Amino acid sequence: MSDSAPRNQAMSSGREPSGEEARRPSATKRGGGPPGSRGRTTIADGVVEKIAGLAARDVLGVHAMGSGMSRTFGAVRDRVPGSGKSSVSRGVKAEVGEVQTAIDLEIVVDYGVSITDVAVAVRENVISAVERMTGLEVVEVNIAVSDVKLPDEDDDEGPETRLQ
Repeated sequence: MSDSAPRNQAMSSGREPSGEEARRPSATKRGGGPPGSRGRTTIADGVVEKIAGLAARDVLGVHAMGSGMSRTFGAVRDRVPGSGKSSVSRGVKAEVGEVQTAIDLEIVVDYGVSITDVAVAVRENVISAVERMTGLEVVEVNIAVSDVKLPDEDDDEGPETRLQ
């Protein structure tokens, strides 16, 4: 008789298994797998937009995000409590799927920097931050440079200087 015969007899005899028998996983699992894999996680577009916006702003040479008009409206909107899109995600548009995301950025660069170097650095920083924080695959980061900040220009955020 093999070593497993007594265990099989014990299981069929109706008594409770003990020792090694009790530690073995049963043939039918409850819950369908490890707890971390049960259920679904969805990530909103706005979450990815905020992460990407912060990561893009961290790059040296990025002066601001968004076009002049969106920055003007954003400055007014930021002053209104409970207003919509935050300034963190201004100039950022993300499309989020179940496992992938695509991001569009609109930036203003400082005069004198290499736009191509800034774009590469922004792309790398955004991809790294979004993939690390969300687990999503970033399939593309499109960058539109809408303006260059000249050294002698004031930071003109529009009407906010007239509002008290």
